[in-house]
Amino acid sequence: MTIFNRPAAASVLYDTPGPRARARYRLFGVLSLIGVAGLLWYVVTALADNGQFDAGMWDAFQYNTVQQRILDGLLSTLEAFGLAALFSLTLGALLAAGQLSDRRPVRWLCVSIVQFFRAMPLLILIVALYYAFFAKDPMWALVLGLTLYNGSVQAEIIRSGVNAVPRGQAEAAYGLGMRKTQVMMSILVPQAVRSMLPSMIGQLVVTLKDTSLGFVITYHELLFVGKAIASQPINAAGFPYIPVVLVIGPIYIAMCLLLTALARWIEARGRRGANRRTSAAA
Repeated sequence: MTIFNRPAAASVLYDTPGPRARARYRLFGVLSLIGVAGLLWYVVTALADNGQFDAGMWDAFQYNTVQQRILDGLLSTLEAFGLAALFSLTLGALLAAGQLSDRRPVRWLCVSIVQFFRAMPLLILIVALYYAFFAKDPMWALVLGLTLYNGSVQAEIIRSGVNAVPRGQAEAAYGLGMRKTQVMMSILVPQAVRSMLPSMIGQLVVTLKDTSLGFVITYHELLFVGKAIASQPINAAGFPYIPVVLVIGPIYIAMCLLLTALARWIEARGRRGANRRTSAAA
């Protein structure tokens, strides 16, 4: 008995495109590629006409003062990020514990805090903290703003990770007479760490990039220093906007890539440790 002969590439979600459809897709792809190439050509040509690619634009980076300012900006960025990362993880753990609490007032309070600071635009929060409390020390306005916002996001990540552990794990622990604190610290959290670690590290990458908002409140982080360098004209060559972007941008990218690589290494190490424990138990 013969049944329908369907192409191997067919899908139940959509019909396989025919020759005309494939030709249209190829045409749209070529036109899109030409459009993007044309836009890039226009941007590069406009920048070249303004002298942004002239060798003289790089003269500013030959001075020790400029190099030291970039290094100081990088250190200020790392300082703000280190404090914000530590405080946000601590705050996230506390708020997650509060959201998982059996006491309703504590749970409602923590949920309200998390939802409020997750909904609050980060830039508005940083500016408000700066003008209200930290006008003389903008670093703490940046750190506290990053802590409140990212701590709320980390709280949701931790809460979701704990709730993702199969319910039978907790029920078995309660059946053995363990208290809730013991169940959380000994059973649920260790199992949840492996699943929520990538998301937590990803949010730390966001925290690192958000330190650039410090330039709005005149905190001398990397972006603020780059903007200051770009605003200084180099003789008759003009303002070195593109050279500054080509120097400051890769520094941010390198820091984010290093943090991502660290996350992958920690995740791989935890997976290997879990596999060894499973093999030993077997």
